[in-house]
Amino acid sequence: MKIIVGLGNPGREYEATRHNVGWWLVDHLAHRWHFDPFRKDGEAMSSTGVVGGKKVKLVQPQTYMNRSGEVLRPYLKREGWRAADDLLVVVDEVAVPAGEYRLRAAGSPGGHNGLKSVEAHLKSATYPRLRIGIRPVDERRQIGDLADFVLHPMPRDERELVEAQYERMCTAVELWIADGTEKAVSTMGR
Repeated sequence: MKIIVGLGNPGREYEATRHNVGWWLVDHLAHRWHFDPFRKDGEAMSSTGVVGGKKVKLVQPQTYMNRSGEVLRPYLKREGWRAADDLLVVVDEVAVPAGEYRLRAAGSPGGHNGLKSVEAHLKSATYPRLRIGIRPVDERRQIGDLADFVLHPMPRDERELVEAQYERMCTAVELWIADGTEKAVSTMGR
């Protein structure tokens, strides 16, 4: 089973924040693939279906960002499941401008508390991640305090830039499901 974890924070007050762009894409994938509605699944909400003949589970942790990795515990116990092949983490990235994304097979958490939690639970940095850009394109917009920035709603013009990349990001995810990380990164990694 392929597990796609969109990082974010639960609660209406966080829905439109930059930190929740991972959830936005996972919601879009569920809609695109006609998956069932998300249901309570341990410390997460999840939806399961089949994409290209492969079973896929979409996961939205309900633990808040800094404890996101906790939702991976059940999968780590599954025989034959490997994070390097079967996990994709979708996350916001302040180093990448809004309207761009990066797909990578491994890397550092780069100061992102959600990725730090994932890495701590996996005991490895070798897992694919799709980093969705949230940095303002207009350089006059200041980031300031990073915590305030990521927990503030994304302005409409920047959100539209992110949403404009959904089709490309979905294609990258579908390629990852079908052919693995290396193929997806070489074709769609940007």
